[in-house]
Amino acid sequence: MPLVTSTEMFKKAYEGGYAIGAFNVNNMEIIQGITEAAKEERAPLILQVSAGARKYAKHVYLMKLIEAALIDTDLPIVVHLDHGEDFEICKACIDGGFTSVMIDGSKHSFEDNIKLTRQVVEYAHDRGVVVEGELGRLAGIEDDINVSAEDASYTRPDQVEEFVERTGVDSLAIAIGTSHGAYKFKGEPKLRFDILEEVGRRLPGFPIVLHGASSVIPEFVDMINKYGGQMPGAQGVPEDMLRKAASMAVCKINIDSDLRLAMTATIRKHFAEKPGDFDPRQYLKPAREAIKELVRHKIVHVLGCNNKI
Repeated sequence: MPLVTSTEMFKKAYEGGYAIGAFNVNNMEIIQGITEAAKEERAPLILQVSAGARKYAKHVYLMKLIEAALIDTDLPIVVHLDHGEDFEICKACIDGGFTSVMIDGSKHSFEDNIKLTRQVVEYAHDRGVVVEGELGRLAGIEDDINVSAEDASYTRPDQVEEFVERTGVDSLAIAIGTSHGAYKFKGEPKLRFDILEEVGRRLPGFPIVLHGASSVIPEFVDMINKYGGQMPGAQGVPEDMLRKAASMAVCKINIDSDLRLAMTATIRKHFAEKPGDFDPRQYLKPAREAIKELVRHKIVHVLGCNNKI
């Protein structure tokens, strides 16, 4: 099966009250773990690549690994640019075979965000590629994203209709209280479902995206701390909140930190138990399996997109 866009995926997800998982990829083992879980659960899939991942693994290597996953699984897969910061990186990914890109103009003024997003939309749509825009800013640190709590802002529902109409975006990322990285909340976790509900009312049937949505699985945080890590107070988005968002207007939920935690915790455990091991296959194999089981859990119990192909 060739790569697809998210248009039909999101239509079915909106109507079915579930979300598609958008999992960040950096290397072969992560791609294998994600796609093997999706194949077994018969789930549509978005593999997303950040600017940092492109620098680390190189565009061509990631595309060839994803091509291998298509052959191996025959899944409907979208390849998506996560947090493209300017027109040039979006253009490079579109020209390089991505079927979806995100242009993140949230750091700009409302008018400049519209102008930049529209430029990407025009280029992408002429080439059959879909575009995700963003209104509101998430706090946190992940790859090249670094937004302080002071600079973060919730999405204003009264801006979403104008933004979508003037830009022509195919989906919209909004800020309702999630954040990038493993430290999302101080105190009781809270998401602004009132904002999500109002956005859904103003944009009926339109796919909404939730970034910074890892749950920071305590099991993996505990493993990292047990085997020499320092992650006190790490706290993610409760999975019941994510499931509620998926039952509303949210059609795409981004997951990155949980994948990193699963891989890192498993590798730390392996070296603690076998400190003399120097064969990468011996510690990457259980790490790949941990990612697979994590993704399976997300697909079935959080996203609800299993058995949707």
